[in-house]
Amino acid sequence: MKVRESGMPEEAIWSQFFDIELILSELQINSVVKDMAEIGCGYGTFTIPASLKISGKLFGFDIEKSMIELVRKKLYGNCISNVVLEKKDVVKDSTGLSENSMDYVMLFNILHHHLPGDFLNEAYRILKPKGKIGIIHWRSDISTPRGPDLSIRPTPENILQMIDPDLFIVEKQAFWLPPYHYGMIISKK
Repeated sequence: MKVRESGMPEEAIWSQFFDIELILSELQINSVVKDMAEIGCGYGTFTIPASLKISGKLFGFDIEKSMIELVRKKLYGNCISNVVLEKKDVVKDSTGLSENSMDYVMLFNILHHHLPGDFLNEAYRILKPKGKIGIIHWRSDISTPRGPDLSIRPTPENILQMIDPDLFIVEKQAFWLPPYHYGMIISKK
């Protein structure tokens, strides 16, 4: 199931909305992370730089075949071999990854989906105990040049309400990621 329209622009414009190094650093994506999954890899904005920081494999999923093909070409052009890409509807079919197999899951700009809990449930299923979920999303308290309609953007408070405290703990409370996003880290109990 495709996530509700987020107003994703051309790649050259899209990449201007993020300080990628800051985001990866603040979300603790580094060599301590072995295996990682990214649900909704899009243009590979975070896929490629994250793959260079982690110590294992990155499994990237997107529902759009064109996005998978684009990222695959970038990986080939940059001689990156630790990324496995798959065109998949994760809500309908899951990631297909084994339970308790991932150290980290990236849920970046995707929780405006009409059933965001489905992504959190899949992340929980595939995460190892104490595995982390890095979340970023568009702020809803300021005007942004792109992003989903303000009415469907989850606030940090909305995300905290989605999280089952019996399953997850908040590792890092919401923090701003200039100019247009916020982030947080939760982990599997």
